[in-house]
Amino acid sequence: MKKLILAAAAVALFSAGSAMAETIKVGVTGGPHAQIMEKVKEVAATKGLDIEILEFSDYVVPNQALADGDLDANSFQHQPYLDNQVADRGFDLVSVAQTVNFPMGIYSKKIKSLDELPEGGTIAIPNDPTNGGRALLIVADQGLIKFADGAGLKVGPADIVENPKNITFAELDAAQLPRALDDVDASVINTNYALEAGLNPGTDPIARENEKAPYINVIAVKDANKDAPWVKTLIESYHSPEVKDFIATQFKGAVVAAW
Repeated sequence: MKKLILAAAAVALFSAGSAMAETIKVGVTGGPHAQIMEKVKEVAATKGLDIEILEFSDYVVPNQALADGDLDANSFQHQPYLDNQVADRGFDLVSVAQTVNFPMGIYSKKIKSLDELPEGGTIAIPNDPTNGGRALLIVADQGLIKFADGAGLKVGPADIVENPKNITFAELDAAQLPRALDDVDASVINTNYALEAGLNPGTDPIARENEKAPYINVIAVKDANKDAPWVKTLIESYHSPEVKDFIATQFKGAVVAAW
């Protein structure tokens, strides 16, 4: 009888503890961000935080959903993109922690080196201002185009001052860039979409972004929530050794922990 009473008490205590667990909704894009957040969810559960993961297929909706209160946090974007969204759309969002870096790459099915890019060739880039500028700066780093000194990060095709090969830049939705490889000479693709398309960001690019580029991804929340206790728990869970080991093992350098 005593054992039954103790067992019942243990179940009641467990149920009470489970009921006390706080639940938050975190938005991510498909691929690495979703995979990493699943591992974060495991760690957070041991700290009394239940994470409901909502997956999005583009870069536009997660910030709107966060601003509207449909999400408590999101983890899918780098700091320059968030800064641009806040400036352009007036979102009251802030970053609370750095997460990972995805070095962007230039891929091609038609050429093995950018030296082989034909006169008047076409390179596809993301159509949002931040990632589009990021892609163009990679092309510029390869010596194919030039911008004026001090042009900054948010450059577009109209800002190019030298284009000796007369390259055409096709601006497409970031998720469509891998599919464009059959139709263009090269495509500058975000790592998460490259991985979803079965590309290997470690070996397939014909050129790759410097890992020290200023495009580290972040966790974003509404400014009013930045000091909430659950935010601290979310950050601690993400920055845990378990998550760092998972990133290193799962992605083998294609995604790099930035903390």
